[in-house]
Amino acid sequence: MTGKQVKLFLVDGTPGGLMTAEITNWTGSIVSARRSALAELLGREEAERTGVYFLLGEDEDAVGDTRCYIGEADTVATRLRSHAKEKPFWNQAVVVTSKDTNLTKSHVRYLESRLIELATQAGRVTLENGTAPPRPRLPEADLSDMEYFLGQLQIVLPVLGVNAIRVRPTPGSPEAGDSTVSPIFQLKSARLGVNASAQQIDGEFVMLSGSLVVPHWHGVGNAVSTQRAYASYLAQYEELLAEGSILVENGTGRTTRDIVFSSPSTAGSIALGRSCNGRVEWVSAEGAFGAWESRGVEDA
Repeated sequence: MTGKQVKLFLVDGTPGGLMTAEITNWTGSIVSARRSALAELLGREEAERTGVYFLLGEDEDAVGDTRCYIGEADTVATRLRSHAKEKPFWNQAVVVTSKDTNLTKSHVRYLESRLIELATQAGRVTLENGTAPPRPRLPEADLSDMEYFLGQLQIVLPVLGVNAIRVRPTPGSPEAGDSTVSPIFQLKSARLGVNASAQQIDGEFVMLSGSLVVPHWHGVGNAVSTQRAYASYLAQYEELLAEGSILVENGTGRTTRDIVFSSPSTAGSIALGRSCNGRVEWVSAEGAFGAWESRGVEDA
């Protein structure tokens, strides 16, 4: 497995403030700032360069509770000043430029188009972009450089908590690289009509598209703790239903995309409509998820 060294720098020394990120031996440069620190961001050299940017805002009605706009500009600062007046939804800006200032207008137009494609494919946010602009034609060498640039962005952006272009790689594909991928685990209940599949990929538990889940939820016991857990899972289920990630037709619930969950237990609870010990109830030919998760760990 090939490691990557990601360097993060807290400009004002606080975790919620202006932050820069880079990967060793990569020409890319990233600056992330809350909207309240926009003035400081605009005053930095990176904002005066040609680049692409993400505007991110929290929204409970959006996919993944996040709205996202992806753009490009000859001078990023000029475009951000405009968006500060015209786009009220965002509370975080992430600016991506090059340390060697070799990104051209054609380069960033290509990156913008590909980033929108990747964000659409990933399905982790609601995009504010109306359409994806066409990719400009680039020389073969430049095309290779931009695809490498995108690959590095897919590594470093999640480190900053930005998962907009974090596409789930297909195991065995070139894009998967050194990804840590589990076996496929199943969760079944003939009585409830549940037949769900999931994998853990790069530390994320993913229920796969096409999984059959409960079409509706029933009542729950009177215990306060049980009621609270039930309410939380039901709220997540209803959110997935509202955004179209779960589709109910003819009395059957089905996932329409790969869905990332915080834990196997949460995924199992959404699928079954009740509390679930995911480490036990998700199983593969190799055993339960908990056994796979603990593989290689031996008592001293």
